[in-house]
Order: sequence, then C-alpha cells, then structure tokens
Amino acid sequence: MTYRECRTAEAGVGMSFYLSDIEGTGGRLKKEPEDFVVKEMSNRPEPAEGGKFVIAEVTSRNWETNRLVRLISRGLGISRERVGFAGTKDKRAVTTQLMSFECPIDRVKNIALKDVEISGMYTAKRGIQIGDLRGNSFAIKVTECGVPESGIPPILDSVSSVIKEAGGFPNYFGVQRFGTIRPITHKVGEYLIRGNIEEAVRSYVSDPSLFEDEETAIARRSLSEGEDWSSLLNEMPNSMSYEKIMVEHIVSSPGDWRGAVEKLPKNLQMMFVHAYQSYLFNRMLSGRMAKGLPLNAPVLGDVVIPLDANRIPLHENPITTTSGNIDLVARQVRSGRAFVTISLFGSESIIPDGEMGEIERSVIESEGIEKKDFIVPGLPHCSSKGSRREILCPVGDLSHNVVEGGYEMRFYLPKGNYATCLLREYMKSEMERY
Repeated sequence: MTYRECRTAEAGVGMSFYLSDIEGTGGRLKKEPEDFVVKEMSNRPEPAEGGKFVIAEVTSRNWETNRLVRLISRGLGISRERVGFAGTKDKRAVTTQLMSFECPIDRVKNIALKDVEISGMYTAKRGIQIGDLRGNSFAIKVTECGVPESGIPPILDSVSSVIKEAGGFPNYFGVQRFGTIRPITHKVGEYLIRGNIEEAVRSYVSDPSLFEDEETAIARRSLSEGEDWSSLLNEMPNSMSYEKIMVEHIVSSPGDWRGAVEKLPKNLQMMFVHAYQSYLFNRMLSGRMAKGLPLNAPVLGDVVIPLDANRIPLHENPITTTSGNIDLVARQVRSGRAFVTISLFGSESIIPDGEMGEIERSVIESEGIEKKDFIVPGLPHCSSKGSRREILCPVGDLSHNVVEGGYEMRFYLPKGNYATCLLREYMKSEMERY
C-alpha cells in the first residue's frame, strides 16, 4: 500500500505520512476558541450523600488545564492534588469535563473565574481520576480554507470514504503533544532521559519559537544569553508561568536543575518523557507506512491488543501474530475488535519479532538509546516503563457540514487520541495552523 508523504513541519515530529492521497482543503483551526468544542465522556462516580468529594461539570473557554486547576485550587484553599480530572485539554477551545474537589460543596459553589462555568454539582465517595475518561466528542470548525467553497464537499466526502474503509486514521500523537507553537516538549524529554537535566531546563525555559509574541521571544533570548537569571524574572510575561517557576528555583538554589524540574506539576513532569516516547512512536508508525504495511491488518510478528466489552483496549492481554493464528487475528482486527500496536518505548519494553520489530529497533538504534535510559534518577515522574499504542484510531459519529467561512466536523474519539490527527487528513495544512 502507498501512503501520501507529508511535506510540512509535522514530519519533524515524526508524522511523515497521510492515509488519504487527496489534496487537502487547507485552512486553520481555533481561529476562535468556539471553533474547537470538546466534551468529555467520563465514568461518573456514584452520588453519595455526605461524600467528601464534590463532582462537577466544568466548562471553560481558552483555559490551559494545569493553570485552571492551579487557580481553582487556590480559590478553594486546597492543594492542586485535591482537584481531580480525567484528562488535559487544549487551551484554545471550549471544553466541558468532569472534575472533583476534595472540599465542602459550598466552597465550590462560590468559585468565580472568567470564562469558567461550574454546574451539576453533587457529592461522592471518590474523586475523578485519569482513568475515568472514556473518550471525547468534538465539534470543530475549519476556517480560512485554501480552496473555493464549492471544492470543499468533494474533498470531505473523499477523505471520509478512505477513513471509513480503513476503519480509522493513523494514530499519530498530534502536534499538541510537542507544542504547536513551540514544539520542544519531546526535546526536553530527550535531554532528561540522556541525563542532561541542566539542558532540559534551559531548553524548556529559553528555546525560541518563530510563532511566539515579541515579549516572550525577547524574554527567551535574554534567558538564553544571560547567566544572571535573577535580573530577568521581571521580564518574563505571565504566559511563561511554568518557566518562571523553574527560573525562580534556580535563582534561589543555583545549580539545582533537578529541583527546578520537581517544582513543576507532576503531570507536566511526566509529559516531557512521554512526549519523547510519542516522537519515537510517530517515527515507528511512519516507518511502517514507508514500507507500505497495512494499518488495519496484522503482519507476522505484530502485537495485537483486543478490546473489552466497553471498547477499551486490554493492554494486559497482548497477542503476538504468528503463522498459526494470523487468520484469526486478522478477522478480529478487521471487525474492529482488536488493533495492531507499536511500542511506546520505555524501561520495560519488549521489541517484537517480524518486520515491525525491525522498524522499531532501527528507530531506537538511530536515536542511540537503551531501555535503562528511561529510568531518570531522582525524577520518578520523568521515568517511564513504556507501553504499547494502537496504530489506527477508530472514529465514531463522523459527519461534516459546509458552513459560512469554512466547514464543521463532528465526531467521537476514544481517549488518548488526537482530533488534529483526524483533521490533518482533511486539511493537510502547515503545522502551526493546527
């Protein structure tokens, strides 16, 4: 099978191919936050009168999840660890998600933040956890298309047909995983697993981007050129909140680069190395596509993950494809009851045999890394055992509609998958347009 080559900056984060060999509509996402509407589908804790957790639906506009949690916890007078949520969300969007708050319900009722609505409050015996997320429903508008309005429907119809025939789209980690404006998260993760903690901090704080505003660009340039960071703290804009946390720590504890990383929220610490693993996965998936191997059918050596009754992947029950079971496994994959996977390489990863195993090993060898590198001494939240990820993402309730100024897509994705990776099949725009 032949896949269309990607010639945009997405290839720089390993996204080297498209499933659909059709010219895109062009365009951009998130011109306004209302252009990107996301609603979580989560497992709700059972209501319990007198429970110590308050469960509520939180709708926010243009809020980054970690910052939202920090300000809510500050307003409630509790630690951020006592605010639970099932998944992080894009900032430039309107998102609706369940959250839990370990505090009296009256406090939650008094929270008042701009562009944040908290509703549907009740008490429960347990809070919201990361695993509670099942998936997300999306309503996304694409604007500033590069083709006439009359040319949009044929493209949407053709791409949708290819995706439906394949049973999904290539399950890359999307550009948000690395930073749409400043794609450096995976580079920070690489520094961490190579033991260069100082460079990881310096990269996160000062690596520049062509697409940031002038104030931020000047602050990063000053930080990269100067060693006296104490004099630069006041130059850092509010948008650099996490960078400021790191810089303040280095100013107060010179040379404690590890401590600067530890000052960040735990989920952000985890994100660095996870982003590097995501980059490796993207390269491996592109390697499979470069060889023309199928995404919706196993080849010998492939590790396949079945789904449970709720269509959640059973990662604890992997099946290796052999000459003796390939027909049965292929039927399961074809019916959507199982998916072929690729390594999210970590300290306990096992590389399979077969053609896909050779691709995975070649990527790992080209990076010059080993499993032990993913145990980061002194930074347990930056260490990772590794896992596996499905190479095809199924789409539910897929529809499209031409509207004034562009078109709208509606669909449902299982948790852990990226709407932008579906939209890129239709748009084929430059990376910063997502």
